[in-house]
Amino acid sequence: MVLVLIVIGLAVIVGFIAGGSLRPFERLNVHWWGVALAGLALQGISLSSGIDRSAGLAVLVGSYGLLVAFAAVNHRLPASWLVMAGLILNILVIGVNGGMPVSASALRTAGAGAEGLLGAGTAKHHLMGPGDSFTPLGDVIGIPAPVGAVISIGDVLLYGGVAILVVMIMLGRSGENRRPPARLFQGYRGKHLPADRPFSRLEADAAAAPATPFPLPGGPPERTQARSLPRAAPAAGPVGGATSGT
Repeated sequence: MVLVLIVIGLAVIVGFIAGGSLRPFERLNVHWWGVALAGLALQGISLSSGIDRSAGLAVLVGSYGLLVAFAAVNHRLPASWLVMAGLILNILVIGVNGGMPVSASALRTAGAGAEGLLGAGTAKHHLMGPGDSFTPLGDVIGIPAPVGAVISIGDVLLYGGVAILVVMIMLGRSGENRRPPARLFQGYRGKHLPADRPFSRLEADAAAAPATPFPLPGGPPERTQARSLPRAAPAAGPVGGATSGT
């Protein structure tokens, strides 16, 4: 968590140096933010010492799933694909190995000991061993003091995506994070959608298409109004209207 705060703080400083401001955050639309909070809360539960290891692992995988869903829903935000890639890599390694394998050499670089990771380790971390898979994607990057942390390639992508996101928003280049209309419930309007937004693509196409004068097949026959034609003038006869005789 400390490393995340450091990354965000550095991103804010870079944003100010580049001429950005924090004001664009007021206009930022973030969808499913409650899902992100739930995922972060589950991360804390999975790391608590009073929970069973198997249950803690299930909670941990579920928390990553919620965070991936949150990033996918907000995929229009800058660098969201980096955030999703980092989360997916981490959840892959944790799911396959029953926790995140941690390199002993990375721990020494970070100035930390491996006492807490010996044996079964914790619900999230365990000391890397020969039976682990995808070890290059584990916690193999040690950051020395004063940070003193061990991270994975997935963490690098995740933190990099968050930093780029903060800088781009401060520079006003976040674009519009608008969700498309729901496919199953066409009548639902998200709270961020304006009132005049059409419900579905079909309605949008129908509203944009010009009106056609021809009736649709199978529809009720249209009443046609007889057009009044000008009457032909009568042929002119002889003057007086009588025939000449002898």
